[in-house]
Amino acid sequence: MFSRISRKIEFTAWRQPRTILWATACVVALGFLVALEIAARHYGGVPGPITNQAREVLFPPKPGPLYGGLALMMVVLTWRQRFIAAGAAIGIDVVFVLVRWAADAEVPEGQFFGNGALWTMLGCAVIAITRRTGQERVLLLKGVGLGLLLVAGRKTGDTWLLITAKTRPTVLDPYVAIADHALGNPSWLAGRMLKATGPVTTHVLDLVYAQLAVAAIAVALYQLRNVAAERRFPRHHLVRTFLVIGLLGPAIYMIFPVVGPIFAYGPGTSGTGGVQWAVANLWPHTPPPLSLPHPVPYDGITPRNCVPSLHTAWATAIFIHSRKGPRLLRYAGTFWLVATLSATLGFGYHYGVDLIAGVVFALTVEAALRSFDHGWERQGIQLVAYGTTVFAALLVSYRYLPMEMAEHPEVSGPLLLLAMASVIYGYVRTTRLWEPKPAPALRAEPQPEPV
Repeated sequence: MFSRISRKIEFTAWRQPRTILWATACVVALGFLVALEIAARHYGGVPGPITNQAREVLFPPKPGPLYGGLALMMVVLTWRQRFIAAGAAIGIDVVFVLVRWAADAEVPEGQFFGNGALWTMLGCAVIAITRRTGQERVLLLKGVGLGLLLVAGRKTGDTWLLITAKTRPTVLDPYVAIADHALGNPSWLAGRMLKATGPVTTHVLDLVYAQLAVAAIAVALYQLRNVAAERRFPRHHLVRTFLVIGLLGPAIYMIFPVVGPIFAYGPGTSGTGGVQWAVANLWPHTPPPLSLPHPVPYDGITPRNCVPSLHTAWATAIFIHSRKGPRLLRYAGTFWLVATLSATLGFGYHYGVDLIAGVVFALTVEAALRSFDHGWERQGIQLVAYGTTVFAALLVSYRYLPMEMAEHPEVSGPLLLLAMASVIYGYVRTTRLWEPKPAPALRAEPQPEPV
């Protein structure tokens, strides 16, 4: 009798909408990873995200994503457990390094550590299943899942970029470059300014651009700082936005393949190696001439990862989520956004119109996630629909109206900025409505005077 009751309770729990939603999401995510694994082997003849992640259990990995994932996982642990987990990760890494040194194994530069972080996360998953029950098990599994998702997101992104290079032999850079005349060719201007400011500015911006994930983890750790004490995750945090941006962005690359100014109009990132595929060697000194654009062929190696600028989208998300933090975190979020925008343009990785599309894309994704948390109220649905419409209109205008935009920059340039500003205004206005309102202070009733 009791077994029938327990089975009925379990079945009822599985019928709950949230449980069904999470189960469906897990199945879809697993299917997506399998599809990417097959595509990577078919198009590039290389391992996909699942194989690469499995290899890092034993082979030298890139340490950054793994230790970043471990840091996120540890938000569910107590301070004592955090010290034990960090010590275990470092100890396992020391063992791996000594074994490789004794075996004289070849190790890629900068990939000495990282296995310990992955082993520690997997060990915490085993402990959650075998030694924890109820809410404690769920919380620890969520922490492990959050850490592994960060690592899997990096692997998935690398595979997506490979697929864009292999399946899109032509790129649309001439269209975007002509449309960029509406903004005054900011990438060409920023490239000349960066060259004029000397190596110090270049090194700082290069560090900011390459370490965007570090800033994201810092903001995420601040947002998740109370998880261990409250035994639950907040309704919305930066990691969710980062993962969704990284998942959806590469799909748009397949629709709108663009390699960027330094590749399409310059020498590439390795000296003169990219000139043979470039439309012309013009960046950053000579803006592209106004001529009827057309798709151009490009190599099968360079990712088509420009429209939208995901670095801009991620930096925008960092800026948004740092607004509720202390003053130092707010200043850091602002600096990271400005420096990332400067780097994407100054290094020739993106056109100016890419950045506008990236901001609109980030705000639309952020609005959708917040609307989901608030039950898809009317204001949220309208904001997501408006952001999606503006984003689609931007891509359509870049593709089909570039000459008109370039010939009338006094009209098209302000319109582009106004479209972005309207989405920003709509986001700020809508999210303020969702902020909790302070309860009014109760007025004390006057006491009757004693007779």
